[in-house]
Amino acid sequence: MSAVVEGQLATAQRKPLVERINWVKAAPWLYTLALFAAWELLVFALKMPQTVLPSPTRVAQAVVQYWSPIWKNSLQTLYTTTLGFAIAVVAGLGIGLFIGWSKTIYAGLYPLMIGFNAIPKVALVPVLVIWFGIGTVPAVLTAFLISFFPIVVNVATGLATIEPETEDVLRALGAKKMDIMLKVGVPRCMPYFFGSLKIAITLAFVGSVVSETVASNNGLGNMMSSAQSQFNVPLVFAGLLMLAVEGIVMYAFMALVEKRMTGWAHRSTMGR
Repeated sequence: MSAVVEGQLATAQRKPLVERINWVKAAPWLYTLALFAAWELLVFALKMPQTVLPSPTRVAQAVVQYWSPIWKNSLQTLYTTTLGFAIAVVAGLGIGLFIGWSKTIYAGLYPLMIGFNAIPKVALVPVLVIWFGIGTVPAVLTAFLISFFPIVVNVATGLATIEPETEDVLRALGAKKMDIMLKVGVPRCMPYFFGSLKIAITLAFVGSVVSETVASNNGLGNMMSSAQSQFNVPLVFAGLLMLAVEGIVMYAFMALVEKRMTGWAHRSTMGR
């Protein structure tokens, strides 16, 4: 047995390094490095001033130089975004189930939801400030308002796509409306629901930052707005970089949750 293992190890060692690298897993890192390298070369070649487009090395210096306020404001933005997103998940799931309960409710409320979503959420920030004042609450509510619509739409769509033939068969077998919803409708909409979380979490960051820019004394939005007024462009880009990192981490977490919770819905493609 040991001879077989040693033979396999020897074969693996003889393979070129290029064949041993998992290029799918390495691709995000390689593309990110290529982006930053191209950015650095562009700034150097065009001799861009730091007040217009700072180089990645200058942005990295700003991250180190202003790490304390960046870290503090990043945590504040992450808190407001996560809280608003959590409220959106609960409210979106509940409202989505209610809208998808019947075709009449779906037909009546769906146009209203479309109209509400068409309103730019930045236009609601001054109203939220009047109601709740400047601070964390408007940022949380803006993150909630901008992220809960995709959840509602996906849950309601999942329920609305139940085949009428399936409902007829279940009713013929004595199933009630609640039984159909719990045993067919809810499992049917779960892939839609967990898929919408990836979209909603990124939108929640947008809502938080927009509100923090105009209606908060904390958070990355406020920090970048203050840095912009002082022409500290490297700090602005450092804030954008932290937002990108937080967004990627939260998106990856939601993708992991989707994979764990709805793997059964994609079983036909797992073996490819």
